[in-house]
Amino acid sequence: MSFDFSLSPELSDLQSRTREFVREVVIPYEGHEQGEHGLSPALRHELQGRAKEAGLFAPHMPREYGGLGLDMRGQSVVFEEAGYSLLGPPALNCSAPDEGNMHLLSRVASDAQKQRYLVPLAAGEIRSCFAMTEPAPGAGSDPAMLRTTANKVGGGWVINGHKWFITGASGAAFAICMARTGETINGQEGATMFLVDAGTPGFTVVRNIDTLDRGATGSHAEVRFEDCFVPDDAVLGEVGLGYRYAQVRLAPARLTHCMRWLGIARRSLDLAVERAAARQAFGERLADLGMVQAMIADSVIDIHTSRLAIWQAAWVLDGGGDARQESSIAKVYVAEAVNRVVDRAIQICGALGISDDVPLGRYLTEVRAFRIYDGPSETHRWAIARRAVRRRTV
Repeated sequence: MSFDFSLSPELSDLQSRTREFVREVVIPYEGHEQGEHGLSPALRHELQGRAKEAGLFAPHMPREYGGLGLDMRGQSVVFEEAGYSLLGPPALNCSAPDEGNMHLLSRVASDAQKQRYLVPLAAGEIRSCFAMTEPAPGAGSDPAMLRTTANKVGGGWVINGHKWFITGASGAAFAICMARTGETINGQEGATMFLVDAGTPGFTVVRNIDTLDRGATGSHAEVRFEDCFVPDDAVLGEVGLGYRYAQVRLAPARLTHCMRWLGIARRSLDLAVERAAARQAFGERLADLGMVQAMIADSVIDIHTSRLAIWQAAWVLDGGGDARQESSIAKVYVAEAVNRVVDRAIQICGALGISDDVPLGRYLTEVRAFRIYDGPSETHRWAIARRAVRRRTV
């Protein structure tokens, strides 16, 4: 399978239409979208309606669920354009965690579960969350530290546990909860995923956590499961194989995060270049000063290299590979590159960059968290090195 850097006429057209939609429809809403945490339901509904009218809705979903049926390479092109605004991904219904949950459900859920959860989620009628992370000493970067339990009882399971930093939990129609069902976590076995409806007795969103980033619809929440009973048909996939199924979600979800944030990096560089071309200092434009040129060049390089890392990992996934190594490499590089690009843009813009007259300060607080969630850079570097050594010694 050869790698082709060109875009098909259909994908090129979709890229152009997404770019135009974000600039002409989505960006004018910026600054009016925020409740205390994330996009308001009313604006989310309005923007998604506009995306459906434009034929851009749910680019990642199969056509049978109302999507555009794009492969990972196609998604990388469209998601980057959507990510040019923080409102772009929710408008196209391809933002986290819903996008990753849709992918997981499409691959693992039973037919009945797809009808109950995936169909309305793909249509934008409901939202979801993925309840994995726990406060210390529970599971975070190390999933083997999972403390939430699910015990088998007649007709179902009783879940007990404490989760936190669960993105989108406030207002979600359901959660995909990871719980320990074995005595030990052994590799990819010992944990199970459960579909838990909002309003189920014992399932409580305790609070929205105030965080540096505030763009996530439904915030990042603390959640408790206290004697929460779910029926047997709430099991997603097979009992004990939750971590194996998590791999279906994790590599693509890491990569789609990279795609979306690359759009913000491009927006930041555009703002910086526009400012550098217009601002005069020391008798010439900022754009003509060597130190500013170096910052612009480094940002161009970071964006270009990030895109290539994303496309290569997407190519592996489209070819049937698991792309764990490639997605980890992309996650580390893109997360850190995006931060560098935004920071340089602020520096080039000077006082304007730290004002609310441009969105760069907002972007800095949003992208900083990307180096932590979906696995911090340090954890991915550890995994990358282990795989490299393992391949060398086999």
